[in-house]
Amino acid sequence: MSPEEFAPPKYAQIVQAIRQKIADGTYPPGSLLPSETQLVREFGVSRPTVVRALQVLQLRGTIVREHGKGSFVKSAPPVSEEESTRPGRAVLDRSEVEEGGTVVDAGPTPVPGAVAKLLGLPERTPVVRRSLLFSDPDRPTELITIWCPVDLAEGTDLGGPRLLSVSIRQHLQAVKGLKLQHVAERLSARLPSAEEARLLEVRKSAPVLGVIASVFNGGGRPVLVVDITLPGDLHELEDSYSL
Repeated sequence: MSPEEFAPPKYAQIVQAIRQKIADGTYPPGSLLPSETQLVREFGVSRPTVVRALQVLQLRGTIVREHGKGSFVKSAPPVSEEESTRPGRAVLDRSEVEEGGTVVDAGPTPVPGAVAKLLGLPERTPVVRRSLLFSDPDRPTELITIWCPVDLAEGTDLGGPRLLSVSIRQHLQAVKGLKLQHVAERLSARLPSAEEARLLEVRKSAPVLGVIASVFNGGGRPVLVVDITLPGDLHELEDSYSL
């Protein structure tokens, strides 16, 4: 295999390049980063790829994005647990439209056993499932499946074919008044299912990272299950926390 086959996805390369320029003082704390258009030209990628890279930097607490003004380098305080990258939070806070996702499947379906247990529902209970595929220009990078009880999904766009222009968290709060309180995540390295291998364009023998996130409301009820599947050769998970 050529070295290019082991290269990280384009958005991750942009994240790495910008972090390096922040570290070497090219972009000092408080400075304005180049615009999305300028970054598109500099890196030769699509706008959704640049947007995704900026969102990753924002989630890591590296930059602050201000609507209508641009992206600014933050000062450099220690990274707190609230600022660290968490896969479940990233899914809940992303805009599907801005990141250029594709809705693979959306609508009611019987809940499988493992998800039913996490949601506290009997197996085969109808739920709403929403599956999305995110890609770089080169290849698919993430497969996201969201499971939601029917009573909470009713009246929302989770079961529809259109991409959400706001985050899932914002959408549920605006439409249902539902506030998502906390997330419990479980990470595993495993082999992909036949469907995952097909959508992510990986071999059935290629390992993937699987993240299962249970999302709870303020009353402690599990209201969503987020299943994140990441090609193992494209992703590493990073976290920072205090002791």
